[in-house]
Amino acid sequence: MKIAFVGKGGSGKTTLSALFARYLAGLGLPVTAIDADINQHLGTALGVRPAELAGIPALGAHLAEIKELLRGDNPRIASPEQMTKTTPPGRGSRLLDLSPGNPVHRRFAHRVAGVELMLTGPFSEDDLGVACYHSKVGAVELYLNHLVDGPGEYVVVDMTAGADSFASGLFTRFDLTFLVAEPTLRGVGVYRQYVDYARDHDVRVAVVGNKVQGPEDEEFLREHVGDALAVCLGQSAFVRAMEKGRHLDLAELEDGNVKALAWMRDAVDGVAKDWPKFTRQTVEFHLRNARAWANSAAGADLTTQVDPDFVMGPEALAAQRAAD
Repeated sequence: MKIAFVGKGGSGKTTLSALFARYLAGLGLPVTAIDADINQHLGTALGVRPAELAGIPALGAHLAEIKELLRGDNPRIASPEQMTKTTPPGRGSRLLDLSPGNPVHRRFAHRVAGVELMLTGPFSEDDLGVACYHSKVGAVELYLNHLVDGPGEYVVVDMTAGADSFASGLFTRFDLTFLVAEPTLRGVGVYRQYVDYARDHDVRVAVVGNKVQGPEDEEFLREHVGDALAVCLGQSAFVRAMEKGRHLDLAELEDGNVKALAWMRDAVDGVAKDWPKFTRQTVEFHLRNARAWANSAAGADLTTQVDPDFVMGPEALAAQRAAD
């Protein structure tokens, strides 16, 4: 399942992304974690040392390489230069799974605490003043568009803060979005903004209350977000240790917070996979981008990249394997 963590800056979404990924990996489940936040703190939260982080190749810095790989021999895509972040897969595209042979993982992933970590990467000196961060996050969108994740497999993405996720179709790429909210007016304000933008796109959003100190905080969250409040995590000495760079064994996590993580996994597993919807949304946002700016930028009609008879999912992956 593909899972996003969103919320206002400082809400704890990066910490919970790391904690949830570690929890799943601790159960022996295959987990990929992607840092798609401009602040790039997920690796640190997972316990990767600075020297190791510096050696992980960033997805956003190798977009042309990723496009060349994913284009495969799809006849509708004339060249990697004509691929955009929304270009949908079709027959001939290189589809991915979460097996050890995943070529994107082999090139860009760093294994830590049982998790395959990938980084979008920060702004470089050359980007300042001339590029937006979404040009880098496009690598994540392409990866997710071409990924067939199976039962019991998880991709956890730490997203940009606030409503920045809506600058592309990336927000529709997930089976479930956890919006991390502190019991404050600003925390619940981000929730209202997020669901308002997502309302017409069939995006599942569940609120995770964080830094909750008691029933009064929980009641505050429920008053403002209603039934969207799924679970609450309390103040945690374990999390405080994480934030100070000490990564304790998960056995030391407080019982209440372990139960919260277990509920979150159950919530994710309870979502039915809908590959036709995933495909429709991919196409919808590609057509929007093509008509709004990409056709002009490429000097070509990129709406023709849509393969009308293609549906993303396990059957498409099986067809690719048979052809190989």
